[in-house]
Amino acid sequence: MLDIKKLSVFDENNNKIAVQIPVNDFIKIEEIIENHGLAYLMDEVQNDEILSYDEAKVYYQNLKKKSV
Repeated sequence: MLDIKKLSVFDENNNKIAVQIPVNDFIKIEEIIENHGLAYLMDEVQNDEILSYDEAKVYYQNLKKKSV
């Protein structure tokens, strides 16, 4: 588990309103979230058709034409 050093921020009524974390911890959390999302997307397309280089090139050229 990631050990995150937290600093709580309180308002004038002593209600916790925020948490501060070091930038390096934030970067680690961001990487974990991105990797999780990438793994999810990879699983989602696992059974999709695989295109050859030439097929992929034509496919993406057609996408560009449609978006213009």
